Formats: sequence, structure tokens, C-alpha cells
Amino acid sequence: MDRAEPGPAGSAATGPSKQIHWVRDVTYDEGRSQIRTGTGPEVMAALRNAAIGALHLKGVTNIVAANRHPARDSTRPLALLGIT
Repeated sequence: MDRAEPGPAGSAATGPSKQIHWVRDVTYDEGRSQIRTGTGPEVMAALRNAAIGALHLKGVTNIVAANRHPARDSTRPLALLGIT
């Protein structure tokens, strides 16, 4: 299966749940994360979900481009959250 394609029909995740897993896997390359012990993987997944949720609340549809934008200026993520 190509990474850019959604999983097979009848897979466990559906709808928004399937979409967020796809975004985390493809955009954030979650599968290659080296964080594997304790609660680290769950914490990182929660942070990625929070970032994706904040972007969706602001109406962002292109997560990749939105991730590049704050990388150029460290105050942008704070402004997105209204913390400036």
C-alpha cells in the first residue's frame, strides 16, 4: 500500500479518526519516531493532535504548509494560540 493512500476499506479507524492518523503518519512521519519508552509516544501523539486541532480551528487545510510557516518565526505558534 502506498503511504499516500488511505488504508483498506473496513480498517479500524474511520472518518476524522482515520484522517488524523493519516496526517500524523504522513506529515509528521510518526512511524519513524525514536520515542518508544514510557509515556513518550502517547505524549508526542497528544502534542501532534493538539497542533493539528489548533490549525484546523484556525481554518487551515494544508497542514504541511502550516507547519513550515511557524518554523520561520518562533513567535508564530504562540500567536496561533493567542499567547502573545
